[in-house]
Amino acid sequence: SIAVAVVFVPIFIRVARGPVLALREVEYVNAAKATGMGPLAIVWRHILPNISNIVIVQLTLSLSWAVLTEASLSYLGLGTPPPSPSLGSMVLESQTLVTIAPWLLVGPGIALVLLIIGLNLLGDGLSDVLDVTREDR
Repeated sequence: SIAVAVVFVPIFIRVARGPVLALREVEYVNAAKATGMGPLAIVWRHILPNISNIVIVQLTLSLSWAVLTEASLSYLGLGTPPPSPSLGSMVLESQTLVTIAPWLLVGPGIALVLLIIGLNLLGDGLSDVLDVTREDR
């Protein structure tokens, strides 16, 4: 799970960097600098609230990729150790019993699909709700 997190951190940095660079040139940020506000206070008060919607949406979309990556690694035997539950290891273990008890394979498979689709729909919905450039507001 730490390896998956290490892979996804640069994505968040890349997604947040562009808006931060654009926001540092905005008038209210320059006004905050002119009034003597420190860099940390400017980031906390002006930058973070304006990029939070981008980061939240990216988080939900990256979570679905992280779930799929973890399940894939567990299926290949490279994920969490066997006492820990994982959808990928459940699919792997139930493959041998698919002719006797197919629900053992279908259950984790459906759970994985629903989780990934749910996270993607959540990210899409949040991007619609948090988009400040929408015209229908």
